[in-house]
Amino acid sequence: MPPTPVLLPLYVSTLGLSALLLFWVQPLFARLILPLLGGAPAVWITAMLFFQAALLAGYLYAHVSVRWLGPKRQSLLHGVVLASAFAALPVALPQGWTPPAGAMPAAWQLTLMAAGIGLPFFALSATAPLLQRWFAHTGHAESANPYFLYSASNVGSIAALLGYPLLIEPSLGLTEQGIYWTAAYGALVLLIALCGMLMWRRFVAEAPRALGEELALSPDISWRRRLHWIGLAFVPSSLMLGVTLHISTDIAAVPLLWIMPLTLYLLSFVIVFARRPLLPHRGMLRLQVPALILVAVLLPQDIGNPLASVGLHLGAFFVFAMACHGELAERRPAAERVTEFYLWLAVGGVLGGIFNGLLAPHLFNAVVEYPLMLAAAALLRPWRAATDRRALALDVGLPLFVALLVLAGARLADAGGGAITGTSAVALAVAATAWFGYRGRPLRFALGIAILLAAAPMLTDEGRRAGPLQRETLVKIRSFFGVNRVELQTQPVAAHLLIHGTTVHGGQRLDPAHRARPLTYFHEDGPLGQLFRRMAPDRFRRVGVIGLGAGAAACYARPGQDWVFFEIDPVVERIARDARYFTYLADCAPDARVVIGDARLSLRNVADGSLDLLILDAFTSDAIPVHLLTREAFALYERKLSRQGIVMAHISNEFLDLEPVLGRITAANGLFGVIQYYGAADPADMAALRFPSVWVVAARLPGHIVELAPDMRWQPLRGRRAPLWTDDYVNIVRALRLIGSDG
Repeated sequence: MPPTPVLLPLYVSTLGLSALLLFWVQPLFARLILPLLGGAPAVWITAMLFFQAALLAGYLYAHVSVRWLGPKRQSLLHGVVLASAFAALPVALPQGWTPPAGAMPAAWQLTLMAAGIGLPFFALSATAPLLQRWFAHTGHAESANPYFLYSASNVGSIAALLGYPLLIEPSLGLTEQGIYWTAAYGALVLLIALCGMLMWRRFVAEAPRALGEELALSPDISWRRRLHWIGLAFVPSSLMLGVTLHISTDIAAVPLLWIMPLTLYLLSFVIVFARRPLLPHRGMLRLQVPALILVAVLLPQDIGNPLASVGLHLGAFFVFAMACHGELAERRPAAERVTEFYLWLAVGGVLGGIFNGLLAPHLFNAVVEYPLMLAAAALLRPWRAATDRRALALDVGLPLFVALLVLAGARLADAGGGAITGTSAVALAVAATAWFGYRGRPLRFALGIAILLAAAPMLTDEGRRAGPLQRETLVKIRSFFGVNRVELQTQPVAAHLLIHGTTVHGGQRLDPAHRARPLTYFHEDGPLGQLFRRMAPDRFRRVGVIGLGAGAAACYARPGQDWVFFEIDPVVERIARDARYFTYLADCAPDARVVIGDARLSLRNVADGSLDLLILDAFTSDAIPVHLLTREAFALYERKLSRQGIVMAHISNEFLDLEPVLGRITAANGLFGVIQYYGAADPADMAALRFPSVWVVAARLPGHIVELAPDMRWQPLRGRRAPLWTDDYVNIVRALRLIGSDG
């Protein structure tokens, strides 16, 4: 059949636009959900589970419909599906949805996403496998190997993911994004219709087999091969979500960080399914060995430089994804089985989402799924069949021998024998694991990685117990909103610490004489202590606190005052009320109420004008719930305050400069604001749990906080020309300290 010059460009551009829309709507809809669920990284993990499940549904529809109807009639059905999706557009949250006040709102979030974006996402998700199957019947010279179109599709996905935080989000509000997305969807429907018309005109019953045979693409598929596909798709999917949770816990729960692992995940598909891959598969398999060892050793360590840590995990994850997806590309079937191939890939992807999003928070009290998948990635390396029982016995026996050596070394170090230190034990494990890997035995290598992952945290805990702070973990509890743990610090002061990720969220000394003294960011010489010391006791009769932590702020309560805490995570309240760990609430404000749920939703039930002071301290590690720092949020706070009421916000953050954000919001709402950068990271103060902090105080008039004026540490807020954060628009890129903030 004579070639049609427009055929290949049309299919490539259509697939690229389809993927762009598919991966544009993911962060867009996640941003719409964030205000309802407190901005936790688990929101994105659950969102990814939904998107993977919807992708699986789309791939299943593509496979079954083209198998039953054939490509020509199926194209007519797909036109109906694409048109029906307009009923759910433009993209917006359905009305009347309120999240449950529980620890695991994942099921509610999945239902909301199905109602809000399910149909358009389903229609888009089927486009990639369907168009590749249509292309296989066009008679084009490349029709026997349509997999290179998957690379074109993923290029569109990457363009959307990179463009969203850097171009789309800084330029368009959420409402505008929904309108533009709908217009682009309409253009896509027209392009898909053109692809279908060309397929009808040029229809060839079977793709040419010569190219497929040359590429060793076989139409024969066994169940063992299908299970292998699922495993190779499952591990990178789970690793992507594990890496996302690991790196986003301590920065910000925003698409900017969530998108980075997903971009690398898609980039690996682009490379491995390209006609001429830029990175050879064998090279990635070789690089996987040292990458696995390095991450296994450093996973429980505090590297000290957060950017270096993020770079390490993202770089290693890319290598892991390339290794697994490269194996998939090596084992792809002939063109007539393309929809089934993508179906099993989607099964593996959604199983990874289910494991990380639904099962892991219930099964584990820490982020165990990430190290588990590291060992699984080692196991999925190409196998070399054992020639005898001795080789198989060595695969199991050698790792167990090293495990005994590491355990013995840790015991000797713990007993003070000094024969084998923690450092030398880790070095031994590294050397042994490296040897396992280069011997080309995946089972041996996987077991070695598992031993190293188990040993490294033990040795890290030992180092912490022997270090200057001497901390020991007492309890670790995981919820939808992250992992909270309580640590016992014995030196230089005996205290219990509440820690989320790597950030201390509260601390209390064990000495009864100091037990009622607030510590960490809330200590008496800090900004919060200054406010209560300078203001008359009767100034604050009704006090609201967004964020409970260990409950240290309660020790500023005075007789006759009414205190209420708004806390999104029930686990935090359980820890704060457990007398084995913290007694701030019981000792200082036994009548204080704790309202579980998102603060903005809970505040709607508070009477207008009823609060004299509202304290905002709702950070999850350094991740900020951005919906609590918008113009609409502060308008709500102002409405709930009495005539001379005050908002006091804790904005300490390692990665984000939030002063311009607060300066712009207070100016837009007609509030007067001051800020104090208290203290420096002095080792003596840090050891005594007196942390430096940054606080903002805002009131309707300067006279309402005139008591703070004599203290020159309080300065007017900067940022009146900074971008205004609203519920519809947030520019997180401008707030990053690495890029700078010009308020």
